[in-house]
Amino acid sequence: MATRSLFHSLRCRLTNNGVLGSNFIRNAESSRFSKSYNADAAIGNSLVEESEEKDDLKSRIFRLRLPKRSATTVLEKWIGEGNQMTINELREISKELRRTRRYKHALEVTEWMVQHEESKISDADYASRIDLISKVFGIDAAERYFEGLDIDSKTAETYTSLLHAYAASKQTERAEALFKRIIESDSLTFGAITYNEMMTLYMSVGQVEKVPEVIEVLKQKKVSPDIFTYNLWLSSCAATFNIDELRKILEEMRHDASSNEGWVRYIDLTSIYINSSRVTNAESTLPVEAEKSISQREWITYDFLMILHTGLGNKVMIDQIWKSLRNTNQILSSRSYICVLSSYLMLGHLREAEEIIHQWKESKTTEFDASACLRILNAFRDVGLEGIASGFHLILVHNKCSLENEGSS
Repeated sequence: MATRSLFHSLRCRLTNNGVLGSNFIRNAESSRFSKSYNADAAIGNSLVEESEEKDDLKSRIFRLRLPKRSATTVLEKWIGEGNQMTINELREISKELRRTRRYKHALEVTEWMVQHEESKISDADYASRIDLISKVFGIDAAERYFEGLDIDSKTAETYTSLLHAYAASKQTERAEALFKRIIESDSLTFGAITYNEMMTLYMSVGQVEKVPEVIEVLKQKKVSPDIFTYNLWLSSCAATFNIDELRKILEEMRHDASSNEGWVRYIDLTSIYINSSRVTNAESTLPVEAEKSISQREWITYDFLMILHTGLGNKVMIDQIWKSLRNTNQILSSRSYICVLSSYLMLGHLREAEEIIHQWKESKTTEFDASACLRILNAFRDVGLEGIASGFHLILVHNKCSLENEGSS
């Protein structure tokens, strides 16, 4: 339960509604990563091998391999042969293509859906198209597509999808203009996810002082914050070392009507960190002294310190913390490996993540936990971070980590 509890806190920093969302998805899909790993080939190989034994629509599309080949042609031929397809089937194919970063083919599938099943298209389908267009053709094209939608299709989901595209590319002025339209809207109801996108952007561009302004608007609109809202708010305070405000937020979280067991664990872990008085001196001292005997309580504090610096994008401190922990006379727990592994993945440092896998597998004191790695992989997939999941999947395959139970966690 301790591992799952800690990982719940880690997942709070994974989502595209949290500190790490827009900024670190791009890191995971950076050119440095793409030169070292071909995620499309890694995850697609198993699908291609399977497709060579089948002749269904999904298999035909995945056999295309190269982006320049057309999924539309495959769809037309499938229908021309007298076969049927459902919109739910197309949605699943598009989702799988997104997971393997085959955005052009995914976009072509959604285009077919719009042209041939327009009456069945949902708000989520239009939102997905905006995201795919931004990835394939850029922000300007996504914006033009959104503005060209009819009034009924300009929903909370499509507005939020465009806002996410702006945040992902750090288009602050355009995001602020769209956000103004959003908060002035009387006909649409927006949830916490929309406000989280705006706070994510401010965190990623270093304008942490604007996060409380978004929180103020959220409360004026009587929108219920979620765990990711609080995560962003806490991180903005941590970035400015506003300890008093951190404690006030934690107290508000405790009394939030929607608070659950997972929230309580997160609050308790954060409280340990704050009460250890390490926020103010975290930058000036080595986090762990090698000769010091570390208690379990302090060890968890260092794990959370790593999580917090991940939220702030501070790889140097993560490196120092991990190096220091490895130099102690304590036996590293699986929880610590999970924590540092997740931190490097969230920041898009795939080489460092692979090194952690090597260290863990070679450890003579801590048994390598393949199931924990699969839980991390599934967590990234569940919150939509396909690029990170793709890279991590390849690392696991390359290092011969058992994937027999993949997807069952």
